[in-house]
Amino acid sequence: MPPMVEALPPLMVALPLVAATALAAVGRVVPRAVTDATSMLTCLLVLAGSVMLLVATGSQRVVSWLGGYSPPPGPNGHRTSVGVVFVVDRIGAGLATLVAVLVAAALTYTWRYFDEVESYFHTLILLFLAAMVGFALTGDLFNAFVFFELMGAVAYVLTGYKIEEAKPLQGALNFAVINSLGAYCSLLGIGLIYGRTGELGFAQVQRALAAHSPDWLVLMAAALVFTGFLVKGAAVPFHFWLADAHAVAPSPVCVLFSGVMVELGIYGVVRTWSAALSPALPAERLRPVLMVAGVATAVVGAVMCVAQSHLKRLLAFSTVGHVGLFLVALGALEPAAVGGLAIYVLGHAAVKGALFLCTGILLNTRGSVEETELHGRGRDMPITRVCFLVGGLALAALPPFGTWLGKTLAEDGLSHAGFEWASVLFVGVSALTGGAVLRVGMRVFLDVGSPPDTRGEAQGSEVQRSEAQGSEEQPEIDRHVARAPLTMLVPVVALLLGGLALGLVPGLAAHAQHAAHELLDPGGYAAAALDGQPTITSSVAAVTSWSRSGVLLGVLSALLALLVAVLGGYPDRLPRPVRRIAGALALPLRALRTAHSGQLGDYVIWLLVGVTLLTIGLATS
Repeated sequence: MPPMVEALPPLMVALPLVAATALAAVGRVVPRAVTDATSMLTCLLVLAGSVMLLVATGSQRVVSWLGGYSPPPGPNGHRTSVGVVFVVDRIGAGLATLVAVLVAAALTYTWRYFDEVESYFHTLILLFLAAMVGFALTGDLFNAFVFFELMGAVAYVLTGYKIEEAKPLQGALNFAVINSLGAYCSLLGIGLIYGRTGELGFAQVQRALAAHSPDWLVLMAAALVFTGFLVKGAAVPFHFWLADAHAVAPSPVCVLFSGVMVELGIYGVVRTWSAALSPALPAERLRPVLMVAGVATAVVGAVMCVAQSHLKRLLAFSTVGHVGLFLVALGALEPAAVGGLAIYVLGHAAVKGALFLCTGILLNTRGSVEETELHGRGRDMPITRVCFLVGGLALAALPPFGTWLGKTLAEDGLSHAGFEWASVLFVGVSALTGGAVLRVGMRVFLDVGSPPDTRGEAQGSEVQRSEAQGSEEQPEIDRHVARAPLTMLVPVVALLLGGLALGLVPGLAAHAQHAAHELLDPGGYAAAALDGQPTITSSVAAVTSWSRSGVLLGVLSALLALLVAVLGGYPDRLPRPVRRIAGALALPLRALRTAHSGQLGDYVIWLLVGVTLLTIGLATS
């Protein structure tokens, strides 16, 4: 491996940290153009490095030991080291690339934002970039925790960025407390693993656990470590903070939250399991836990998404629903399904990022993100209108978007693994979340649907009102903006085009399946990190991207999404049988909405319930 490539992982973390430090020191005295240029240049350099890593990992893992602390041979061939290591495969490099792309989109969108606080926003974004890239590339359990918590600390501040308002501080407080409790659980689990193995590196922990029979202490440690990741990943019942944070965070920050931060939580689960804990936690024990959590998360997220009128909360619950699908695909623990998941994550990030930026355009040009207040007010916004409606169809997995390709490959992988029922769940969640977005698009941009007062009378408070914080949100730009500037529109269009291109790239499905095989190969990971054998040798069956069943299911989910949008837009015209069904569902929906109370104490209790259920699941499955 060329020394330059080996030096890339630590440089990609160090560069944004240095740039953030410099901006924090001199940002108050340099022109705003310098701040913007420095931030964007740093991000583009990280993007270039991540692309180089993505190319380099096509044939071997990239292993980088800091300070020359590579592990020397020990007794009986056992290698160990106290050094800090980065072990990069295609999934890790791909996530780093995704992070850099979304940060570049967010920085472009905010080119003229936040003048009143100088360079603080850019400093925080660069710290966020360093933390997310470091987490995606690290090969050490404790350093993963450090990067994850740096990511969390910056995210808390970004959520409460508008410090002069009460609701952002409330959302940031809920976010910080719940995620900090999850972090404490992870730290305790890491301590237990270290006490059992005397190691912190993923590969070292893996080999130490392989030499001992599994025990209850390791299972408890695994449950605690996974808790922190699943809290950040917004899996039910750890998800309550997500909508509250999205409702009040700046729109470009929501792009990073939903587009990659949440997904990194899911990545943390599979990386930690495969690279470190798999000898003590067989796939047969982990699979049902992921499946149950995924189904619960998908259903709760999709139902709550349809029940929102606050656009940011609607998109946030859509993320929860799709996280459930991610967990179900991951639960197969098979390369075919996980390869589809990798593409699904990329497609979802692009589409969801574009939708959040469209919502930010509405907020800053129309002064609201409430569906009822925006009814018909977006008719003179042609570019935003097209992007929002296309984004809704893409979220519903319409071919040939990347969301469709990833969903199709994941469904096929799950079906071959014996989980044929998963297709019904994938189609249903895609239809509900995409339909909710299309309903908003129809009402806001096309002036279609019942007037707000009629709709409120028909649907009542169960479906129409957003009860938690986030309503009456103020624009993110101090000055009035009648039309969205080009810097706000370009990243929206670029993200949607990227989401479309993912479904058309030749050979992407095969590359994703190879990457998933590497991710699920603990022996190869340890051999690369400790034995200097980074070459990847994997034989994966040929992958068919386009299939008749896949296209039909994609079209079906898009058509169902349109049906959901029409029914949601004209609730006063629903047939009597449909109204009866809606009435029967009112009570469970009311209970579900009540659980999302916005009260910190309630969320802490749910977190404790989740830890208990996760521990029981790993112990008894």
